[in-house]
Amino acid sequence: MIPFSVLDLSPIVQGATAADSFRNTLDLAQHAEAWGYKRYWLAEHHNMPGIASAATAVVIGHVAAGTKTIRVGSGGIMLPNHAPLVIAEQFGTLASLFPGRIDLGLGRAPGTDMMTARALRRDRSDNGDRFPQDVVELQMYFEEPEPNQPIRAVPGAGLLVPIWLLGSSLFSAQLAAMMGLPFAFASHFAPDMLMEAFAIYRARFEPSAALDRPHAMVAVNLFAADTETEARRLFSSAQQQFANLRRGTPGPLPAPIDDINTFWRPGEQAMVERALAVSAVGTPDMVESRLREVIRATQPDEVILAGQIFDHAARLRSFQIGAEVRDRLGSVA
Repeated sequence: MIPFSVLDLSPIVQGATAADSFRNTLDLAQHAEAWGYKRYWLAEHHNMPGIASAATAVVIGHVAAGTKTIRVGSGGIMLPNHAPLVIAEQFGTLASLFPGRIDLGLGRAPGTDMMTARALRRDRSDNGDRFPQDVVELQMYFEEPEPNQPIRAVPGAGLLVPIWLLGSSLFSAQLAAMMGLPFAFASHFAPDMLMEAFAIYRARFEPSAALDRPHAMVAVNLFAADTETEARRLFSSAQQQFANLRRGTPGPLPAPIDDINTFWRPGEQAMVERALAVSAVGTPDMVESRLREVIRATQPDEVILAGQIFDHAARLRSFQIGAEVRDRLGSVA
């Protein structure tokens, strides 16, 4: 059976607060654990009115403290926003509190707009060129320290926190292959290079102390309900949010609407449909068919499901259906 995991952006919905989001995130994580999901990942975004997980390590600690067995981690931490030592200390702390359960997924984008990136004190000249060196430095902090090593991550040293590389282009696929690290592709919002990235990653993979063979994760949006009409209605919240982001007017996750065609401006529908093409929307049977199609095409080692759904009960039901579909897919594999 291919493991399924959850990617949660901890959505702030219209009319609610970040506190509401964190309660819902923990509730979803507890259900995901009961439903047999392998990992529960949270993502770093800044200055996004609809996403509550900016302080990603803090939210990971909140989720890990409220669960028992599910792995909890970042999907991902945007490493160029931080000193590698700081991330090593944060995730060393998490790994010390929750041994054997913490993942560190790393991205090289800012996770925000350029003005906010400058507010984060990100170097204006840094377009991710230092990312490979920063990953190597971060790995070093998690290894057993050398005698008289002048700088150590305390906690962190010797904990070997698992590192994943994340990406939506070919750069991280090539780097993950070269470094022998697991790789997750952000196909839930930028699917264009998915197949090429996986091909490069697998063809160029070099075994490492961390991993002896390629390990690829594909991200899929999940909007599942007991009727197709309801599933497509749930999907409309994410469609609106994505279009609003492209309009330069990000906001809380909008309430769903019955007819998304009344929302589009010229040219928007095609853009959003292309960006969200790797999505499973519909009834359990429809979702099973779509996930089977994605799995057949990409041959992933893991699947991670995302779902920006306005109503919390509906979001729970969607991920419950995802787990049921996983079990059916596994039973006929």
